Amino acid sequence: MIPRDLTQDIKTRLATIGGQVNGLIKMLDKEEDPEKIITQFKAVDNGLDTAYNLLLDEVYRKALAIKIVEVADACPGNCGNEEKIDFIRTQFPKFKMDEILKKFKEITKIGERVKEHQKKNL
Repeated sequence: MIPRDLTQDIKTRLATIGGQVNGLIKMLDKEEDPEKIITQFKAVDNGLDTAYNLLLDEVYRKALAIKIVEVADACPGNCGNEEKIDFIRTQFPKFKMDEILKKFKEITKIGERVKEHQKKNL
């Protein structure tokens, strides 16, 4: 579930983009200056990118948070990956969008190693 404030923010951005698209159509109908039209296209593109990235950040950040908790819970302190898990956990709020996916992959691999460690110690 997407937080309500984020949903509202994205909806507001999309409504603005809709207005910009309508403006583009009018500009094309009026045969306005191509430079102005290109500028408006760039504004629409940037608006869509921002809305898209806000949503992606929410989805991936939430998935990473869940995975960190799962792996940390599976490693009670003797799994050999404590330092890496703790580093990812403490740095989590600082991760930028491009780092989140990398860290998700990294914590998933650590989780697999923790499972293997648990199997060996049973």
